[in-house]
Amino acid sequence: MATIPVDELKIIQQFGPHLAWMAGERLSTSVEPEKLVKTHCCFCGQQCGIQLKVRDNEVIGFEPWEDFPFNRGMLCPKGVKRYLQGSHPDRLTSALRRDPTAPGGFAPMAYTEAIAKVAAEIQRIQSTHGNSAIAMLSGASLTTEKTYLNGKFARVCLKTPYIDYNGRLCMVSAGAANKKAFGIDRTTNPWSDMIGTDVIWVAGSNVAECSPITTNYIWQARELGAKVIVQDPRITPIARTCDLFLPVKPGRDAAVFAGVLNLMIENGWIDRPFIEQHTVGFEQVAEYCKQWTAAKTAEVSGVPERSLRQAAEWWGKANSSFLLHARGIEHHSNGVQNALGTINLVLASGRIGRPKSGYGTITGQANGQGGREHGQKCDQLPGWRDIANPEHRKYIASVWKVDEKDIPGPGVDAYELFRKIDAGEIKGLISMCFNPKVSLPDNNFITRALEKLEFYVAIDFFLNDTARHADFVLPGSLQEEDEGVVAQVEGRVIKINKAVDCPGEARPDWVIVQDIARALNRPHGFTFNSPREIFEELRIASKGGVADYSGITYEKIEKRFGVFWPCPSHDYKTGEPAPDHPGTPRLFEPGSYNPVAKGAGPFYFADGKARFNVADYRVPIDDISEEYPFFLTTGRVVSQFLSGTQTRRIGPLVDQYPEPRIEVHPRLAEKLGIKDGDWTTAETRRGTITLKAMVVTTIRPDTIFIPYHWAGKKSANQLTVAAQDPISKIPQYKVCGCRVRKADAPPDYVGKLEAQQ
Repeated sequence: MATIPVDELKIIQQFGPHLAWMAGERLSTSVEPEKLVKTHCCFCGQQCGIQLKVRDNEVIGFEPWEDFPFNRGMLCPKGVKRYLQGSHPDRLTSALRRDPTAPGGFAPMAYTEAIAKVAAEIQRIQSTHGNSAIAMLSGASLTTEKTYLNGKFARVCLKTPYIDYNGRLCMVSAGAANKKAFGIDRTTNPWSDMIGTDVIWVAGSNVAECSPITTNYIWQARELGAKVIVQDPRITPIARTCDLFLPVKPGRDAAVFAGVLNLMIENGWIDRPFIEQHTVGFEQVAEYCKQWTAAKTAEVSGVPERSLRQAAEWWGKANSSFLLHARGIEHHSNGVQNALGTINLVLASGRIGRPKSGYGTITGQANGQGGREHGQKCDQLPGWRDIANPEHRKYIASVWKVDEKDIPGPGVDAYELFRKIDAGEIKGLISMCFNPKVSLPDNNFITRALEKLEFYVAIDFFLNDTARHADFVLPGSLQEEDEGVVAQVEGRVIKINKAVDCPGEARPDWVIVQDIARALNRPHGFTFNSPREIFEELRIASKGGVADYSGITYEKIEKRFGVFWPCPSHDYKTGEPAPDHPGTPRLFEPGSYNPVAKGAGPFYFADGKARFNVADYRVPIDDISEEYPFFLTTGRVVSQFLSGTQTRRIGPLVDQYPEPRIEVHPRLAEKLGIKDGDWTTAETRRGTITLKAMVVTTIRPDTIFIPYHWAGKKSANQLTVAAQDPISKIPQYKVCGCRVRKADAPPDYVGKLEAQQ
């Protein structure tokens, strides 16, 4: 294991991660806040309601917000301690410039000077290499106003096609599948529809750790008699109390769905009238599934034949049902096919567009839903419009008051963007709340690409691991330092309310973007004075699109505890104003009307019918082999979040799970001579990692698991493969071949570094 460079140690000493704890007013229960601010958690896509306690422009604690309907005051460990990121010792309060002589390699500078320097570098690169030599990477935890502004900024101000976002690592396989099958990308039902359903199928989602409040809905449904099916290579906490566990081999989910659908067809457990009246493409799917006999499916997937038959019977014969999935089936080079396999089961059952029967993807990031609707994706314009569609381009050009031909065409996904950096095509990069050095696969390649940039500016509130490579760092805003909307896991648009001001010279992110535009002398379209003004333009830009927000206002959100989109400002049939439109909690209900089908049917295609799609099984890229005989899969733990930029700085959360471990089944551990707590090395074709083993019975004997929240030599993404789904371009995080061996303890410096992190 190579020695960590001294300058990296200095960066950590100066900028963290350091740990924040309850102290002073945050430790006392007798200190009264000056105000309680109703807002939402900053972490996962559930966006639970919370009340922040504020005193002296500091968040000192929280109170439950029991009236908010999604979580009714309940919070997970991350939500309970989220407030400790405020007033943090690592918080960036001034702009920084790279300076090898300064502590940690960065020196503070005046904000206005930093903006001028950033603009000068952008102008230099674009005048020399063209507009497309600058790229932008944005975040899916930003408010929707910021994501809208970033998409507009890239195309109108920078005039580059190269913008994408870290939702590329999260929701895009599900989004592509939803678009293919339904013509719209959103969970179909509110979570309350789970309560009272007959069966819930959870595929590839560690619900209890990644989206804990969702667990409560599943448990309530179970208490009322619902059967719970869980499909996963690990017996996650939700699987410990399920009725049927499907221990699928990593990367074999499409086979499971095809085999179960084949059993449903053979036994007549499908809704023929619904299929004939409301769908197309079923016969092709049925023909494909014929090959997936129960015996073949069991052999390929690792799920026992009896379990496949039980799943088919429970799902096929149910009167109502809810199917949920997440990254476990989506983080694959055939992630879209996996998601389409789940949709085929839903459509074949006919149980969609009605109460107690739903389908949904569990959103990962805070605004994972809203962040993919209004223009920061590489192929997208606001309102879920297609940037390659001439009519869509013409409408958005009219809103932005630019010529349609001046809007660039489609760009590339986030990983391909780094390939273009590596190839020298992209010379400069702007990132906002994105940490690709930790979160992208084969991240040693990402590091090499970052080092090739002529210019890089990062906008963030902490100096994340990627920003250590920046030439300039601009201090952005925490969620509670700004206002705006996000769309949570159900498709409910909710309001983030400002609780405190930005410290020092930190600025709300939308202000920083506009300051750069002005410094470039390209202010057209970037003179907003508030998030509300941005949202008002977003409403117009989304009007008539699939993701129609035009009927949503800040006031309506607060009055109704959120508004489910689509919520048009006009009646789709008559064109008359509809200021009181309540939103759409449940998609595809009989008689529902949408601007695409225009009354032909409930689904968002011209004929109003849903599409079955052949969801073919493909062997994962970089699968197990004689040389790499075990499956590696990755995921989250309950107290950490994504790349750990925030949670690795919160003491109580680090205490709960301080270090990544390699989960190993006792059989495999015995075979390799490994005991619980032993140092263990996992190796793939891209790299190695040495961590302590955690011997557990809750994982397949042919599989190991490593959580991915840590950086440097603890990063699981040193090992993962950069294979991508050909449609969604999501990386294959959830499976690759690896080998495992007992290891010696790493050098002392690792322990010292662990203490600092």
